[in-house]
This record gives sequence, C-alpha cells and structure tokens, in this order.
Amino acid sequence: MTSKNQYAVSIAIIGVLFFIFGFVTWLNGTLIPFLKLACDLQSDAQALLVTFAFYMAYFFLALPSSYILERTGYKKGMSLGLAVMAVGCLLFIPAASARSFGLFLTGLFVQGMGLSLLQTASNPYISVIGPIESAAQRISIMGICNKVAGALSPWILSAIVLAGASQIETQIQSTTDVLVRNELLQDLSHRIIAPYGVMAGVLMLLAAMILFSPLPEIEMEGGNNTEGQPARNSIFQYPYLWLGSLCIFTYVGAEVMAGDVIGIYGKELGMSLDETKNFTSYTLWSMVVGYVVGVLTIPRYLKQELALKISAITGILLSFGAFLTTGYTSIFCIALLGLANSLMWPAIFPMAIDGLGKFTKTGSAMLIMGIAGGAIIPLAYPLLSESFPPATAFLYVVLPCYAYILFYAIKGHRIGKTW
Repeated sequence: MTSKNQYAVSIAIIGVLFFIFGFVTWLNGTLIPFLKLACDLQSDAQALLVTFAFYMAYFFLALPSSYILERTGYKKGMSLGLAVMAVGCLLFIPAASARSFGLFLTGLFVQGMGLSLLQTASNPYISVIGPIESAAQRISIMGICNKVAGALSPWILSAIVLAGASQIETQIQSTTDVLVRNELLQDLSHRIIAPYGVMAGVLMLLAAMILFSPLPEIEMEGGNNTEGQPARNSIFQYPYLWLGSLCIFTYVGAEVMAGDVIGIYGKELGMSLDETKNFTSYTLWSMVVGYVVGVLTIPRYLKQELALKISAITGILLSFGAFLTTGYTSIFCIALLGLANSLMWPAIFPMAIDGLGKFTKTGSAMLIMGIAGGAIIPLAYPLLSESFPPATAFLYVVLPCYAYILFYAIKGHRIGKTW
C-alpha cells in the first residue's frame, strides 16, 4: 500500500471511530429525559447525573489510558476501548430490567472508560498523522463524522424510547394505582434494551475490525522542542498544555450545556417533552455546519488561533442572545452555540499538544481529563435555576466558559511555548 493510500485509509478508519464517539456520547441528551421518567427521578439535578457519570470517567481514566497505550500501542488500545464501551452498553440490559438508576449510571461510566481510552489514542493520532498546521482541518473532518452521528443518535433513540413521551408522562402522573404505574414505568424502561444490545454487538465487531486493520503505528518518542530551546524533561514544563486542559474543561462544559441541557431549558420554558426531545439534534446539526466551515477554511484562510478567537466571541454573543430573548428564539440561540463550539476542540487540541514530543501520550491524557467539564459544569445550572430564571442561570454558567476560551486563544496557548 502506498504512503498516500495508507494515509487515506488511516483517516477513514479514525473517521469511523469519531462517528462512534458522537453516536454514543450524544445519546445522553435523550437519556436525561428518558431516565428521569423511567427511573421516576424527582429533579433535573438527579437526571444530570447522566452526564456526570459519563464524563467523570474521562477524568479518572485518561491518565491510566496513556499508560495502557504505552503498552498496547494505538491500534490495540483503540480496539480495547471499543470492547470496554460494548460492556458498558450491555450493562443497560440488567439496568432496564431492574429499573435501577445506579446501574444505568454504572453502564454510562463504563462507556466513558472505553471512550476515554479511545479518545486518548485517536485525538493525538489524527493530530500528528499529518502536518500540525493542518491538524485543525483533519480534526474538523473527524468532527463532521462525530456530530453527524451525534445529530442522528438522539433522533433515532428518542424515536424508539420516547415515542409518545408526553402521553406516557401524563398517564404516569395521573394514575393512582401503584401496580399500573409500575407497569407503565417498566414497559418504558424495557424500550432501552434492544438499541443498547445492538450497539454492544456493533462495538464488538468494530473492535475486531480495528485490531486486524492496516492502521499504522505512530511513534512520538523524540523531543519536539523549538529549535534552539533546551530539552524539557517533565510534563510540568509545558504551561500551555495545562492551560489547554482547563480550556477543554470549559469548552466541553459549554458544549454539554448547549447539547444536553437545552432540553431541560426548553421544559423550563413550558415546552412539551415531545418537542424538547429533539433539541439536542438541532445543536449538533449547527456543529456540523461549523465543522464544514473549518474543513474549507483551516489553515488556508484561518489559522487555528484565529478560528478559536472567532468561536469564543461568537459563543459570548449567542449566550447573550439566549439571555435577551424568549421562547423558540432563545432556543435557537442556544442551538446555534453548536456553530460556535464546533471549531473549539479542533483548535484547542493541536495547539495544546504542539511540541510535546515524547510527552504527547501523557499530554493527550491531560487534555482528555479536561472532558470532565461536561460532568461538573452543567450541574451548576439546576442549582442556579432555583434562584434565577432559566435564561439567567444559563448565561451565568456558559459566559465564564467562553471568556476563558477567548483568553486561551489570545494568550494562553503561547504561555511557556518557548523558554
């Protein structure tokens, strides 16, 4: 196989993996209202434990993932990550049978474990498989795969598990017979078994395919310091990496607010579950548009740094737009945050790992740990919404995130780049 053909095949294989990331990750937008109803949860704060369990896995497993990759290499590590995700999907079967919210959360955490390993391998892989200057373009292509899957997955899952959701919700709330109520909840809970069983089978098949694929191994053991700069012997000597990890933390928090919390926001504005169940897809389609823009403009017309500045400023403006408007206009502004968020990961990740050399795997793990922002930041929303209107609470959560991202785009990514 020629070098050019191998490059194309590698891009295609990683594209499939990013499709899987998106499909599994953005199911959470549907799982939040589904599990709140099926598990008879009493508050939005409880329901948001869905994102907490899923994204906290990245924090705990990112560094161990880098050590696993040191032993297995990228290809075997990716295959192992897919297998772990399959186990997490299979846990949904006993969780649905027992209608156990705790077991559902365990399954989500295990899925996050697998994704942590998969992302720790695939993100630096796609960043360094070609020139670092065009890394944001390649990650944008991966982002299209990711967000198309993410836009489809909540729509597909909600069509299966939340069909007639408003009617079911009314029946459950109005019935006084405990046995009838439990039967309704059990029937609803069982709807999740088939789709997650199918996903488990597909993930195991993909794990085997990746293991025997022609995906090449990439070595990143040499130093990569700027010419004339002394070699560094510790990951702590790269401040821009640590600031980048915090930037990923704030970015993912803002992304989850726009993608997963948008449904809760709509419910608080008085919209029905039949309407809000598809709001996550609207956010993700706007992200797809942003990724297409990234593919066409980076690096030919836009440098990664400028793309991140524009994205952060757009996020700030749209956040104020959601705050200053009402109803569907406010929802539209939040959905358009997907457009602002789309180029953030493709810009932040390569900027933060540039020049790490032999520390690339560990640096990648530090950035993946930042995904825990998706677990922690959204939890502030239900707490703030107890004291403020929904639009105000939303603004108070996302505005500091976009402000810090703007700082990283302007200055943070250069701190400690040269000695």
